[in-house]
Amino acid sequence: MSVLECLLGAAGKSSGGRRCLVIAEVAQNHEGSLGTAHAFVDAVTRTGADGIKFQTHIAAAESTPDEPWRVPFSRQDSSRRDYWRRMEFTRDGWDGLHRHARERGLIFLSSPFSIEAVDLLDDLGMAAWKIASGEVSNRPMLERIAATGKPLIASTGMSSVGEVDDLAEWAQTAGLDLALLQSTSMYPCPPERVGLNLIPFFRERYGLEVGLSDHSGSIYPGLAAATEGAALIEVHVTLSREMFGPDVCASLDTVDLARLVEGVRVIERMACSPVDKDAQARELSPLREVFGRSIVLQEALHAGTLVRREHLACKKPGGGLAPVLLERVVGCVLRRDLAADVPLAAEDLEGFDGLP
Repeated sequence: MSVLECLLGAAGKSSGGRRCLVIAEVAQNHEGSLGTAHAFVDAVTRTGADGIKFQTHIAAAESTPDEPWRVPFSRQDSSRRDYWRRMEFTRDGWDGLHRHARERGLIFLSSPFSIEAVDLLDDLGMAAWKIASGEVSNRPMLERIAATGKPLIASTGMSSVGEVDDLAEWAQTAGLDLALLQSTSMYPCPPERVGLNLIPFFRERYGLEVGLSDHSGSIYPGLAAATEGAALIEVHVTLSREMFGPDVCASLDTVDLARLVEGVRVIERMACSPVDKDAQARELSPLREVFGRSIVLQEALHAGTLVRREHLACKKPGGGLAPVLLERVVGCVLRRDLAADVPLAAEDLEGFDGLP
């Protein structure tokens, strides 16, 4: 069973021919409010996304008092560790979010940032693990994850190809199903740094399911990734671009998230519906007559007239001799009187050498 099939099965979903899951990453956009986190569950459900993802932080287990700020944004936290502490929920809080998401038909994921967080989430019954870019080298935590036997989805935003090689080899040795997400750890990420080329590169190199974890704050990288056959698209989501928080600038609001989901589903339908061009042309033959053109006379001419180029025009609709035959009509002799704008037929022309 693939990583994505495992996720769909755990959420009671059928693949239904889909080839790409859309996961909404809340990250810290709930600002430490459990009520806001639950509001995200309902809002993401309405967008049609397949799943929702949080981050499980336990400050004392993952951070020292000296951890520096990535961006000094907070007006209420004296340290980064204090900020992580404010992002914590209790076990019951996480259990409630997990249940709420399942009730709404969403895949539920939360990235752990410590072994303690792994234990907490495992106790809740995670179907799979999503590992943030900065945790790919956290081998003790990965070993604890491997012990659960559950699939792993890993972002590669801070990793070299060699480090991704090591991760893929480790997962294979551990007997762990692995999916990789191309990502770039820039917030927001500009288009030229998205790395769309790495989706097929990783897929060919490792033979794994590959997707995109996007931090651009726009729908375009996700749509482009879907055309590249991404198995999963993860995007940050906010309830409003006017909300506070370090992730808002790299997030889609729920209106744009719904547009992304709609676009991905349309792309899936196109990708799963190859067109036979000849069969399509036959199917659309009535339209060919409506939109096509026929060779006609510019003016009324009598039988016996030698047809010259200046006598002819190509006008709608189709059904008569096609414009491609124009030069074959020149030099023929009319067999009957014809009015202007009447489509010519082969039987009207003496010396016409037939259709190509």
